[in-house]
Amino acid sequence: MQTSALTRRSFLRVPLAAGAGLAASTTVAAQGDTASAPRPAGITNGRLKQAGVHWCYGGPLEELAALCARLGMSGIDLVHPDQWPVLEKHGLVCTITPTMERGYGIGRGLNRPEHHEGHLEVIRERIDRNAEAGFDNILVFSGNRSDDLSDAEGLENCAAALRQIVGYAEEKGQVIQMELLNSKRDHKGYMCDRSRWGVDLVQKVGSDAFKILYDIYHAQIMEGDVIATIREHHEHFGHYHTAGVPGRRNLDENQELNYPAIMRAIAESGFAGFVAQEFIPEGDKVAALTQAVELCDV
Repeated sequence: MQTSALTRRSFLRVPLAAGAGLAASTTVAAQGDTASAPRPAGITNGRLKQAGVHWCYGGPLEELAALCARLGMSGIDLVHPDQWPVLEKHGLVCTITPTMERGYGIGRGLNRPEHHEGHLEVIRERIDRNAEAGFDNILVFSGNRSDDLSDAEGLENCAAALRQIVGYAEEKGQVIQMELLNSKRDHKGYMCDRSRWGVDLVQKVGSDAFKILYDIYHAQIMEGDVIATIREHHEHFGHYHTAGVPGRRNLDENQELNYPAIMRAIAESGFAGFVAQEFIPEGDKVAALTQAVELCDV
């Protein structure tokens, strides 16, 4: 994503030093028997299941997993199957599994028929791996707009592709989730950039095995009205992401969203899925994640 030099796409190219703050803090925190290493309270209410997100924190997955476990979080988003043993070691789950392989991803998704065969093959493979591991959610993207593809046509194309795979997802106990992203600042041209478009797609597909990942950060940038949208359409949303607006930074007093109120709206809807903290921490990474987790623990 373009809000920072650190993005999902660039994460694997980040040097280890980018996670040094997390590494140092987690190492100290792991020595919890000493008086000099206070343990964060983390999740105490537990009305919502929270997750970390690997790409935006930097540093080894092992360190983030240890911290998430200490904070009482349920798992971590967007972890490749090859790294799932790290999650298992810390009693965590992969809370949503990526399908960004073989050229498919944010800009090259399900809205063009020529992508369907190859992309559905990747999705099917992920469904099988998820089911074997006992995980539940698969992430997909709409793809970008183009001059020869209207939003209405893209929606129909996405629906046609998803109808080919949702039956299999149902059999395997999986939910395919398409992420809502903003096309104003971070993902120019992305098609699934409004909640109404996403809700229309869910209704057209007509299966409980397909939902929208409602990213609160992206939704705020595109349309605002976050709490009212959640109350109106929560049955179509299967996963949530957080981040501070502007800048995808910490959930603190420097950003404009009232996250406790938003989390209460999600909890009151009866939501049983995951809320993942997908922001790029400023300052101490452990403190930033701890603050976000406690703020959202309503």
